[in-house]
Amino acid sequence: MQTSQASVERRYAAQTKHDTLLGSRTATLSLYTQLAALRPFKRDQGIQLIIQEFCEALVDYTASAHFQLYRFIDDGTERRQNVLKLSEDVYPKIANTTQQILDFNEKYDFDDQCDDLDSLDADLSRLGEILADRILYEDQVIAALTIDR
Repeated sequence: MQTSQASVERRYAAQTKHDTLLGSRTATLSLYTQLAALRPFKRDQGIQLIIQEFCEALVDYTASAHFQLYRFIDDGTERRQNVLKLSEDVYPKIANTTQQILDFNEKYDFDDQCDDLDSLDADLSRLGEILADRILYEDQVIAALTIDR
């Protein structure tokens, strides 16, 4: 009975982590949509604020994936071989998307006016593709984690 209770608590904690990640993802995608809707990009008082808000959400979401999905693998508490194998395959791909996201953030997250709005349209389109790939990888891990033992 004690083991069953511990199992239920672990599953609840895991579900809470997944919900946190999905909430962060949803907020980021909502801001992405708001920013993309401003095309063609012109320098005005609102664009920089939206870019900053989006970049902040983007970095928070990126960090959330690590803390909500991979920390349990890093600390050695995950024992299911299917999850470990999938994570081993997918984590390098997610790490690659992380670097590309950080590169985007570094280019566009300024306290003052961003000087590179000319390439924002193309960079935002590319970032959309990167996010789509990342979501696919994360969802594979979430699916593996939520399969009953």
